[in-house]
Amino acid sequence: MNKLQHKFRAQRTETDGIKFDSKKEAAFYRELKLRQQAGDIVFFLRQVPFDLPGNIKYRVDFVLFESSGNVRFVDVKGHRTKDYIRNKKQVETLYPVEIEEV
Repeated sequence: MNKLQHKFRAQRTETDGIKFDSKKEAAFYRELKLRQQAGDIVFFLRQVPFDLPGNIKYRVDFVLFESSGNVRFVDVKGHRTKDYIRNKKQVETLYPVEIEEV
C-alpha cells in the first residue's frame, strides 16, 4: 500500500479550499451548500469537537441548523471502525445529541 493512501482507500479531496478526508464527505458538503441556498438549512458547522474522557477529542463531521429549527449532528462514514463506534456511543451518552451516519 502506498504510504499516502488511506487504509480504507478514502481519497482526500479539496472543495472551496477546504480539505476533506474523503470524496464522500466533500460531496456531502456540496449538497449542504445547495440545501443552504435553497433555504432548507440556515447554516452548518464542520468538524465540531466533543471532549471525551481520557483526553480524547471526537469531531463530528457536520452540525446542521435547519430552517425548521432542528439541529442535526452528522458523520459521513464509508467504514465504521471499532474506535468510531465506541466514541460515538460515548458522545451520545455524555451529551444530549444523536449522531446520524450518512
